[in-house]
Amino acid sequence: MGDFAKAPLSVTTPDAVETRIGALRFTDGIPDAGTCEKVFDQLDLTQGVNAFLAGLPGVSVRAIRQGFLDAGVADNQVLLFSGLMDSASLFLTGNADTVYFLSFLDLTDGPVALRVPPGCLGTIDDMWFRWVTDFGLPGPDRGQGGTYVLLPPGYDGPVPEGGPFVYRCPTWQAIVLGRAFLEGGDPAPTVARIKETLRIHPYPPGSYGSSIGAFLQGRAPLAPLTTADPPVFVEGTGLAMNTLPPNDFSFYELLDTLVQEQPAESGDPEAGGAFRAIGIAKGGAFKPDRRMRALLEDAVAIGNAAARAVGLRAREQEGFAYYDGSAWYNPLFVGGYDWTVPPPETGPEGGLRPYPPTSGRALNSRTAFFYIATGDSPAMCMRLTGVGSQYLMVAADSAGEPFDGARPYRLTLPAGIPAARFWSVTLYDNQTRSMLQTSQRYPWAGSQSYPGPAATANPDGTTTLHLAPERPVDAADGTWIRTVPGKGWFAILRLYSPEQPFFDKTWRPGEVEPAN
Repeated sequence: MGDFAKAPLSVTTPDAVETRIGALRFTDGIPDAGTCEKVFDQLDLTQGVNAFLAGLPGVSVRAIRQGFLDAGVADNQVLLFSGLMDSASLFLTGNADTVYFLSFLDLTDGPVALRVPPGCLGTIDDMWFRWVTDFGLPGPDRGQGGTYVLLPPGYDGPVPEGGPFVYRCPTWQAIVLGRAFLEGGDPAPTVARIKETLRIHPYPPGSYGSSIGAFLQGRAPLAPLTTADPPVFVEGTGLAMNTLPPNDFSFYELLDTLVQEQPAESGDPEAGGAFRAIGIAKGGAFKPDRRMRALLEDAVAIGNAAARAVGLRAREQEGFAYYDGSAWYNPLFVGGYDWTVPPPETGPEGGLRPYPPTSGRALNSRTAFFYIATGDSPAMCMRLTGVGSQYLMVAADSAGEPFDGARPYRLTLPAGIPAARFWSVTLYDNQTRSMLQTSQRYPWAGSQSYPGPAATANPDGTTTLHLAPERPVDAADGTWIRTVPGKGWFAILRLYSPEQPFFDKTWRPGEVEPAN
């Protein structure tokens, strides 16, 4: 009999190991009963945290749909903010700059057609908040308006040969996030155009986009061309409604609802493994016992704290800061819309310089984004001048301290703000990540004259914004945003049709400074 290989210490387990969950004990590698209890508790807790972080995008979009249903907005109806979104509604970081039109398309009975108005911009995402397509200015219609046909999961029927833009959706519902610009500082013409042109209706196979030849060759039925009626529009401005995902045990209950509603294959299998590990699986009953429920209540508390930490107080190593030595940040630039590759750079001639693939997803970037925002699209972080919009967040002052609603602050924007269309700054409640609720319905300042007076620039071209509980005596018109003592806040700077100085960073906003 030959020699045996000697097992190195690195592949063996000592009889006792000290860890942050206590002493772990083994008999020749077999854990004792007490160790098994500790590690199974830790494993279930860890999977509960993983399920919260991985499930956050899906639960967020499902919470929006629940908010719509609770407010009386059915699927295929449209929530239209004719006076812009204000602080009455709880929406993750909505803006008061553009006219929102929002809807959920229901594909359970077959393909659905969405006709979008000209001059808009928007995104269609599935029920896991994954990008399906853009429409309007960043979409294939390029702002001319057009018809989009969404095919439901497993659809194998005839597909239009041309005409509509056709996309497959892996879930039974899809969220439509549409925006449109004001005209001459007035939302009314924009709202009228949306109501006149926006349509949502079933798409009968063989209808518009299918040729007579396809029918004669047996490839598609021959369906008549019909004129769709306008959808039901529900007024959103001033509507008190909640679309926020929960931060307690009910998070897992809503996650289970989503899993049961959607096809088993629609989600990410790795995320689904975390869901399954805590008892959430398609076709199964989510009934955690007392022990498991207690662990999940801890897990959601830890997951929520982690999301708040990376979303509002990220470490330097996350790489979210947009400028060196600055509190302004954007988590999307780390990994792009799918959190794997940063968005490509653009050269002086307009060509793209893509980044090489990375080895995995920037998970903390994804968590930060979906905890504070909604929707997902490449257009949200593209480095293209004059197209779309760009966002920077700030949640700390120049000393790195969170904002105190009782203190006055000043923010100076240098001259030449790089926004070809317009710019704005909006304040949000730390708790809800929704518009800060004060006596100002729109906690906003910007270059548009609606919903409030445009911010008045200083004689040198800079613009000083005052973020304070009371208006300072030296605050120019349109430059004061009210804060609330005892209520923390953060801000988002939006640049619509951003210009090159934003991307090459030759222009940068000032840090938010305490005013006393």
